[in-house]
Amino acid sequence: MTGRKRKADDEGSAADDDRMSASPSVPPATLPRPPPRGMKRMRTNVSGRPLPLPRLLETLSADEMRSLLQSICQRHPDIGNEVVTTAPRPSIQSTMEVLSKYEAAFQAAFPFGGRASSDYAYNRVRQQLDELLDSLKDFTPHFLPPHEQQPATSLAFLDGATDIIHRLPNWDTYQHNRHKQEAYEEVSKAWAIVIREAAKRAGGIQLQYGGWDQKIAKHNEVSGGKMQEAVNELRGGLGWMGTETSNAATAGPADAMSIRQQLLSGNYGSGSPASIGAW
Repeated sequence: MTGRKRKADDEGSAADDDRMSASPSVPPATLPRPPPRGMKRMRTNVSGRPLPLPRLLETLSADEMRSLLQSICQRHPDIGNEVVTTAPRPSIQSTMEVLSKYEAAFQAAFPFGGRASSDYAYNRVRQQLDELLDSLKDFTPHFLPPHEQQPATSLAFLDGATDIIHRLPNWDTYQHNRHKQEAYEEVSKAWAIVIREAAKRAGGIQLQYGGWDQKIAKHNEVSGGKMQEAVNELRGGLGWMGTETSNAATAGPADAMSIRQQLLSGNYGSGSPASIGAW
């Protein structure tokens, strides 16, 4: 009897030990986890404060950033000088994109209906026209020697800038056309400067084999002869290059040879007078 009771007590004691040694069942999701390394702790004493500078700049649009930077540079000229010296040089592509925006704004300002060359249309687009022409005046010197050392870059920019001037309307009123007239005069002088510099480099190879004689002659034709200064400079440059220019011309297409020979002789365009628009 005593032995049976001791055995029952032993079994009960073992069961109690098993229950006491077993850990409570807790779902894994409820276990506290340490925060990942690098994660900032939320401040317990949160209060209003300005944004850090990097976060503030992230919220600004390109126009807002440009306006802010320009304002700072005007108040602090030393900062403006540092921006000028450290900023990347504008490329032809980025510059033409800016000019295209001004041209698009100019075209969008025209009123619906009526003649696009009328006095009414001119008065509606006058502000946008001035902004487009001012941008051309500001950007052109950047691509001229000695600031721009590569004639190919200068020639390519002037080619695109001249096309923009070609697309300006010829207004009904004579006085309104002075803007386009002055733009042609300025870009023609710019062409002459670049041609003169290109003729000094590598025997003028950029002018001889880049097809620029044809392009400049075409620009002069479209402008109604208003780029004659550039044509004269090109004629002089091709002339002092010697007989190799003529020999190279004979090996090219007939039309290219014809244009080049007419430029050298000073007879280009004499057989087909160009329309000069409403000047």
